[in-house]
Amino acid sequence: MTTSDVGIEAGQEFAPREFGPLTMTDIVRYQGASGDLNPMHHDDEMARAAGYPASFSVGMLGAGYLAAYCTDLFGTRSVRRFRTRFRKVVYRGEVLTAHAVVREIRGSGDDARVELGLELLDSSGAVVVDGSAEFLLDSMKSIGSEEVSE
Repeated sequence: MTTSDVGIEAGQEFAPREFGPLTMTDIVRYQGASGDLNPMHHDDEMARAAGYPASFSVGMLGAGYLAAYCTDLFGTRSVRRFRTRFRKVVYRGEVLTAHAVVREIRGSGDDARVELGLELLDSSGAVVVDGSAEFLLDSMKSIGSEEVSE
């Protein structure tokens, strides 16, 4: 499989995707789904007592936004690795923007893979979550397709 077979190449950037503005409902729904019920994420009074201006988002919610962005591009069946690191606290009202760049395409045939560099930025352009992901290319017919060759 060559890069022309899938229409991507090293250095290529994908169109960014916005998430938000982040609401308390987004945060609390994620807390319920993940089981992370730390009150720092929904109790403003507690967060202020700890020195924060308000309660703040769950870090894994930002990672989830990056995962959604990636699987919209490559599908869920081709994910082979997904890693993130939290860099900055995010507060309600923030609009976050996901970015991905192709770092490398390696392997061939059934083992051809693409590695992405990932960033989730806040409205000031600061990185709030960064990471990388790897996707198997052979299982894709085209970028963003959930179809797989069987």
